[in-house]
Amino acid sequence: VDKIVDQLQQFVQSYDLAALRDYWNYLDRRLFSRLEDVYRPTVNKLKTSLFRYYLIHTVQTGRNDKAQEFFLKQASELQNQAEWKDWFVLPFLPAPDSNPTFATYFSRQWADTFIVSLHNFLSVLFQCMHILFCDPVILNFEAECLRSSLIQEENESLRHKLFALQAESSRMKKEELEVEQAVVHHKLPAYVANMDRLGDSELAMTCSQRSTAHSLQSRGGFLSSFLSQSKKGPSRPAHPTGASPTQTGSMLLGKKEPTNHQSAKGKEGTVSCKDGKSHFSGLVAGESSSLQQRQKRLQEHGKERKELLSKGTFQGQSAEKKTDISTAETEPCSELHAEQAEAATKMPTSSAEAVGVRQEQPFIVLSQEEYGEHHSSIMYCRVDCSGRRVASLDVDGVIKVWSFNPIMQTKASSISKSPLLSLEWATKRDRLLLLGSGVGTVRLYDTEAKKNLCEISIDEDMPRILSLACSPSGASFVCSAAAQSPISHMDFSAVSSGGKRMNQVPGKLLLWDTKTMKQQLQFSLEPEPIAINCTAFNHNGNLLVTGAADGIVRLFDMQQHECAMSWKAHDGEVYSVEFSYDENTVYSIGEDGKFIQWNIHRSGLKVSEYDLPSEATGPFVLSGYSGYKQVQFPRGRLFAFDSEGNYMLTCSSTGGVIFKLNGEEKVLESCLSLGGHRAPVVTVDWSTAMDCGTCLTASMDGKIKLTTLLAQKS
Repeated sequence: VDKIVDQLQQFVQSYDLAALRDYWNYLDRRLFSRLEDVYRPTVNKLKTSLFRYYLIHTVQTGRNDKAQEFFLKQASELQNQAEWKDWFVLPFLPAPDSNPTFATYFSRQWADTFIVSLHNFLSVLFQCMHILFCDPVILNFEAECLRSSLIQEENESLRHKLFALQAESSRMKKEELEVEQAVVHHKLPAYVANMDRLGDSELAMTCSQRSTAHSLQSRGGFLSSFLSQSKKGPSRPAHPTGASPTQTGSMLLGKKEPTNHQSAKGKEGTVSCKDGKSHFSGLVAGESSSLQQRQKRLQEHGKERKELLSKGTFQGQSAEKKTDISTAETEPCSELHAEQAEAATKMPTSSAEAVGVRQEQPFIVLSQEEYGEHHSSIMYCRVDCSGRRVASLDVDGVIKVWSFNPIMQTKASSISKSPLLSLEWATKRDRLLLLGSGVGTVRLYDTEAKKNLCEISIDEDMPRILSLACSPSGASFVCSAAAQSPISHMDFSAVSSGGKRMNQVPGKLLLWDTKTMKQQLQFSLEPEPIAINCTAFNHNGNLLVTGAADGIVRLFDMQQHECAMSWKAHDGEVYSVEFSYDENTVYSIGEDGKFIQWNIHRSGLKVSEYDLPSEATGPFVLSGYSGYKQVQFPRGRLFAFDSEGNYMLTCSSTGGVIFKLNGEEKVLESCLSLGGHRAPVVTVDWSTAMDCGTCLTASMDGKIKLTTLLAQKS
């Protein structure tokens, strides 16, 4: 206790306010926070007296600068506390020790009383330590935090595993139900299909065969939980699935050689195929083909009907029937094995293709949740650097900051009086948001304190803040300001009548300091000042890529603060730009509906080009009753990459779509459709900060879908 009190006094005498405050917060976190609530007023009084003790010491030693520094740093914390209301004038009083408000605190008696009170409080606290702390190890708070963090991570991992198992189980049940329905509704028993052409002996024979078929079908029901697509095999043609005409012929001709040896061998084959996935489908194929053979055989032996009534002949026919079934079952088994082996390499079409796609699916959807706090179309939806919080902005100026791990919860909410056009997370202090308005201002919003820290005016002549991008270092941010557009971005008639080029208005690209909130410089835009729609930094902030309303992509050197290269990228406006994973190329989406990859080492060199549907590039249209039509131009990100840059998430009319990026192909390969939306998706984001990737898709009805994916590593 003596050492603690001496340490506090040493900080006071050395005017080290930061150390004094940190040391008291340390004691509060480790000791005082474990006390009951009834002791909290005592702790607060001791803290107030300690700060007053520090202030009195600065005044008594003539260090008014330290007193002013104290109020400057503590003003935000103390200005709302009634006991500090009269103390802000202390540094400015000529003789504070004679002032009746402060005279008591300048006495030696008050200082000694405070030190003794603090000493006694700490002594009693440490004497009761065994009651406050169940663990004999004192102040093991860090270990408890670490253990709690590990438990939370383990719970999250188990949660994702549970979602994966539930998704897999649901898919298997759905496939089983579809296959059972197909088998039940599209297959008639043999004795019903041929009832009109059978005599008494044939009816008895088929009834016997029906009992055999039912026993085999019940055995197939036991295997249904292990089957995926092989049950659908009999309904597809033989040639397209990879079976040659020779194989098909051998499958049919094999039933014309019923011998005792084949019968015995066929029965063994039936037993051996009991636990296989594909043998049940082979059985179904055998039954359909044996039906045709049986009809042909009954016509050929119509003259010998009387002989068939004899017992011996009936037994022979029964043996022949069993041979047909077992032979038909054995041969399609081997044939289907060959088909599956071929499907794994190159076989297209039908159910075999579905199996191949599922095996090569790059992502598993673990869960999909909905955030529905917005009531109008979303403009921006961005995840912060930590991957734990999301900031979303709608067209009504409503800002929502919410978390989704472990549960979806709104952390902050704000409504802007002026229209907002852009949003960006600050990089280092990820609790801060940059908000660009339509009246020429940029605001810095604290999401934890839930208030605006500052608001700066950019340019009255260019009031639209179209884009904001914070450098990875967090020291600066770029701001794109543009003049008012002659047409509204909600006027679809102007666009449809050819007025899309009217949005090419003058603009500025400015660099601002994040700490001082002062402008550092203005970038030169050649050939003429133009509105910049989108901006993006590379990983270290040395390069900045922009897309403008004139269709030009510009690459800026942020060390020299000049444009390194520029090229005509799109016919019309550039809506969204991003660096590739290796940062040797940039991707852009434009008004012409093209998604293009550019080499940044050679200006204007096109690496690949793809055509995207209009629902992925905009303008986005939401139609309603009585001819109602809402049109929204792109604002936020139109595409985002996974952690390795191999896959891309884009917008669509019903949800996000993930494409595989492959420079050698001329068409983008769709890998996964996330779905879940009833209105067009207007912006996306893909967070890879966590182990499981999180995809965000925001739509025009104000709904945001959060889809958790698990990547399957090959």
